[in-house]
Amino acid sequence: MRELVPPAARFVGLPSGFAMRRGGRLHGARIAYETVGRLSPARDNAVLVLTGLSPDAHTASHPADTSPGWWEAMVGPGKHVDTDRWYVICLNSLGSCKGSTGPASVDPGTGGVYGPDFPDLSMEDIADAAAHTVRALGVDRLACVIGTSMGGMSALSLLARHPGLSRSHINICGAARALPFSIAVRSLQREAIRYDPHWNGGRYDDTAYPERGMLTARKLGMMTYRSAREWDGRFDRARIAPEAHVGDESFGHEFQVEGYLEAHARRFARRFDPNSYLCLSRCMDRFDLGESSGVSTDAALSRVRVERALVIGVKSDVLFPLRQQRQIADGLAAGGTDVTFLSLDSLEGHDAFLIDTARFGTPIAKFLTVL
Repeated sequence: MRELVPPAARFVGLPSGFAMRRGGRLHGARIAYETVGRLSPARDNAVLVLTGLSPDAHTASHPADTSPGWWEAMVGPGKHVDTDRWYVICLNSLGSCKGSTGPASVDPGTGGVYGPDFPDLSMEDIADAAAHTVRALGVDRLACVIGTSMGGMSALSLLARHPGLSRSHINICGAARALPFSIAVRSLQREAIRYDPHWNGGRYDDTAYPERGMLTARKLGMMTYRSAREWDGRFDRARIAPEAHVGDESFGHEFQVEGYLEAHARRFARRFDPNSYLCLSRCMDRFDLGESSGVSTDAALSRVRVERALVIGVKSDVLFPLRQQRQIADGLAAGGTDVTFLSLDSLEGHDAFLIDTARFGTPIAKFLTVL
């Protein structure tokens, strides 16, 4: 599986022998990033965006890449994260396959791809690589770090491990630790990939590729990214046309919701490396800010030092349920942070921050305006 690098990606090299928390070192590793906006002479207007599991570093269109970014409605001139004021840095996570070093990258020690031999990844590694990248770009202190989904986890890890690196924090549908339900879902996703006969212990190629496993994993994910209420209203029990049926006549796709899952999964299956999916998924399951800090999760949150924070959750989110964002808000407040907590009543579930951007954008813009 090759890396899928956005055309405008730029790179920061990690220190030689970058140490991984669970053992192993990376040599010649890099982090892919993109920036939108302009860094002020005082270098005090940088906003770091840390992403969920699958996005690349292309948040929004800009002159070097005019294609829409994954957060196009949110980031840009005059938008909620206004790049006329803010210098927005978005990173592709360490361990991914969108330009940053991960299992799909070449191991300089062997000349072949890392594949399943990529060192055991942790959220702390992602955070340390992000902190190094920010400093390498000449930013000693961020105005804000924004973390969405998995990025909410890596943002908390970054703030805990690198105190003083950011003045403020926006945590969107994030968590300070993984809960059993989300662990169970991701475990099934990994099983679907690993039990595909083409996975071959992680040593597949484009001709013998675990596509069926990736399709199933993505479908399982999509079921948790949205809400049942949304699907009730969107699909009800509508059937697909007989000529559009997929699979065996008796047990193939019959309902529109099945076709929806199939279409989304097929767009994704060859656009993300399976080993990277496994690596990042397990990394999320293992994350607990308290365990990393040697204290309880609540105590670890209270030790995070930022001046202000905005924590947003969605009532219909089953993957990162609202009580996890409330825990973040309460924990940060216990440490003296000025915290605003918002519970949004959106039908779109966990993916609401990608879809219902108007509802998210207003409080985010308001928070950033007074920084």
